[in-house]
Amino acid sequence: MTNLIELRIDDRSAFADGHEFGETGAYERLRGTAHFAVDPAAPAQAGVFDIDKAPVNAKGLVEFTADFFILQPVDPARGNKRLFYDFGNRGNMRSLQFFNDAPGSNDPQTLAHAGNGFLFRHGYTVLWSAWQGDLVPGNDRVLMRLPVASDNGKPLTGLIQQEYSVSAPGKSWMPLSSSASTRSHPTISLDTREARLTKRRYPYSERIEVAPEDWAFARVEGGEGQDDQGAEIGVHPSDRHFYVKGGFEPGWIYELTYTGRDPLVLSLGHVGVRDLVSYLRHGDKDAAGSANPVGPIEKAYCWGRSQTGRCIRDFIYRGFNADKEGHMVFDGALPHVAGAGTMRMHQRFANLITGSGGVYVDNFIYGDQFPFSYAETTDHFTGKTDAILKRPDTDPLVIHTQTSTEYWQRRGSLVHTDTQGNDLPQPETVRVYLWASSQHFASPRIDKPKKPATGTNLVNTVHTSPFFRAMLDAIDHWATDGTPPPDSRVPSREDGTLIPFDQYAETFPHIPGQALPHGPLSFPFLDFGPKADAGLITNFPPEIKDAEGYPVLVPATDDDGNEVAGVRAPMVQAPLGTYTAWNLRTHGQGRGYPLKLDGSTIPFPETPEERQATSDPRRSVLDRYGSKGEYVDAIRSAAEALAADRLILAEDVDRIVAMAADWGQSRHDVRL
Repeated sequence: MTNLIELRIDDRSAFADGHEFGETGAYERLRGTAHFAVDPAAPAQAGVFDIDKAPVNAKGLVEFTADFFILQPVDPARGNKRLFYDFGNRGNMRSLQFFNDAPGSNDPQTLAHAGNGFLFRHGYTVLWSAWQGDLVPGNDRVLMRLPVASDNGKPLTGLIQQEYSVSAPGKSWMPLSSSASTRSHPTISLDTREARLTKRRYPYSERIEVAPEDWAFARVEGGEGQDDQGAEIGVHPSDRHFYVKGGFEPGWIYELTYTGRDPLVLSLGHVGVRDLVSYLRHGDKDAAGSANPVGPIEKAYCWGRSQTGRCIRDFIYRGFNADKEGHMVFDGALPHVAGAGTMRMHQRFANLITGSGGVYVDNFIYGDQFPFSYAETTDHFTGKTDAILKRPDTDPLVIHTQTSTEYWQRRGSLVHTDTQGNDLPQPETVRVYLWASSQHFASPRIDKPKKPATGTNLVNTVHTSPFFRAMLDAIDHWATDGTPPPDSRVPSREDGTLIPFDQYAETFPHIPGQALPHGPLSFPFLDFGPKADAGLITNFPPEIKDAEGYPVLVPATDDDGNEVAGVRAPMVQAPLGTYTAWNLRTHGQGRGYPLKLDGSTIPFPETPEERQATSDPRRSVLDRYGSKGEYVDAIRSAAEALAADRLILAEDVDRIVAMAADWGQSRHDVRL
């Protein structure tokens, strides 16, 4: 009996009005729900935390559902027989945005939603489905409906800790989960004396208790109409929200500890992905007798960014890349900007939308955990030996890509070092690439560089989307005919391109008026106690066992402040500014600390006169190129070299050159 009992298609329609995508032809949309029933005692579900506490049907099976969305060739014979699985960041479809340079959408229908058509011109069947079980409806997100764990029908309760921070005044209440898109674990009591709310200025500042009478488990309604006392609002008791009298202070870190109830069996998210993809690859009919709607699939690849990059690493690490029959699920995996993290799906009361150990907010989240690397190594704190890849018969090929931001805020160096910061060679089945001097969210579509509301610099505008297309092409050749991708390109201790923060601060150019972020970076070794190790408490306040902890290292830079190692985009090889992984927080927002996940563009002086007037140590734009034509030539040369090295596709060279016209005005503001 298959775990997938029914694949129910609710909508089947033409995509992009039947537009023909090259040799593949027209595509169609399929949207519906996958229904699952799994044996909680079967070995295939052994890694599902709390499945023994899930309700079962009359056959003793645990039921759950997951939404899915498929874009596939109308004529499967014209496709490439490859399934491309988009893990969906926070329930949102991202693949068309990053691989096709398309506008973001959770309901792609039109030709505009196809962007440059890359995935469709190459014949991929694109699958997007729900794996995150704690999302709530909104914005056309895909959702899972998971069972609540209980103690023989009695509610499970436990201590929960969550951090919160707002950037603007006027906000007085929030969901307990910290996000409107995410289910909150209800509090067992509305009495604030049975919980604790604190605030602090910086991550390691003293916690200041908010008095129980100055906050409530409540939400606010209204604020639109007026009476003679001002905006009309109502404060309503709620077991899923909390309210602070007078509002949150922007930039401060709030920490709430309370007793919650009704955890979901979140690890079933991995089962849903495994069994849906396995069925589409190998199944003929579902248990309800409906035919598999997807044509023959020879290879399957998965991709995810940030949260879902961590989910992919966790999926592999915990053995879910083997289905219940022992078949490999994904032939290749493309985790992007995951840093050294995995997913916190395997603890009771987990919150899957929470950041996994940030530099400013969520600094003490029980998220990033050993093992950090695909290669086997030993944790020098605990003596445990482990690796992300440890099942050679079913482990996929892996191309792990990360930006500069992951080294600064997501402990990215630990992906390719041991726990003491020494270079760690990766398995032959793995490639790791740093996309040098780029930031975590490198939008394919930037009209003009902007400054974040709480940041001091323009955002990092380095253009990296061509790398996505080349990475998918590389992993397909690797899995299909054994052609290996280019060697990994990461900074290393051996050649001096992976360095401690103190060395970075000494060598980064002294740009007038430009401060550096708070340092040194740290990843303290935290002890959450035996209950947390057993998955029984997720966000319990930890004890700092070693403040210095695991070494977090960053890429070294050249005289311009741009990184020297890794895959350097044409914009980095022929720069018009310094592109950093960090952007500083403004006054009142944690000044001195890096802004979460944002980098900077710090423009070069445009002329020798401007350079002299500002005492800038970096050469001016005109000193470098002389004219916009020379700049375009430099970009073309860099793009052609990357194409020759198979790090971008030939089709992207002309796109990159076109963007460089008029000093790359879409991403810069050079006025010469």
